Amino acid sequence: MPSCASLPAVVSSRRCSSRPWPRVLRSSVGRLVTVGILAMATTLSGAGSASAASAELPDCEAGVFCSWTDVEYRGAVYEADLRTIALEECIPLPEGRQARSFANSLDRPVTAYQDADCSSEADFTTYPGRTHTPHTPFLVRAIQIWSH
Repeated sequence: MPSCASLPAVVSSRRCSSRPWPRVLRSSVGRLVTVGILAMATTLSGAGSASAASAELPDCEAGVFCSWTDVEYRGAVYEADLRTIALEECIPLPEGRQARSFANSLDRPVTAYQDADCSSEADFTTYPGRTHTPHTPFLVRAIQIWSH
C-alpha cells in the first residue's frame, strides 16, 4: 500500500490518517465498546441488587448434605455425611421432617425425593455435588447419595 506522502492531496486527505483504521470502522468499534461497557455495568449493578435480595449461602461444611425445613436455609437443619449413611441407599429425613431448601456440600451427586421411600412415582431430582438450592421445587422427604 502506498504511503500517504505519495498520494495526491485530494486522495490523501480522505484516505490517510494517523490512525490505522478507517474512520467508519473506528467509530463503530468505539460505539460497540461503549455499548458493551454500559451493558456490563447495568448487568453488574442489577446482579448486585439481586444477590442482596436473594438468600445468602448457607453454613454447611464441606462433605456434608444439609437440609432446612424452610426456604432460604431457615428453620431446623438436618445434616448427613458419609460417616453416618451408606452410599446409594434411600435415606428418609427424620420423622415428620420435610426440607424446603438444602445445600449439597458433598463431592457426589444427591437425589432429592418427594416420597420418603425414594419412589420414582413422585417427584425427584438429582443435584450435582456442591450445589445450593434455596427453594426446592417440591417438599423433600428423602435423599440418596450416589458414588458418582
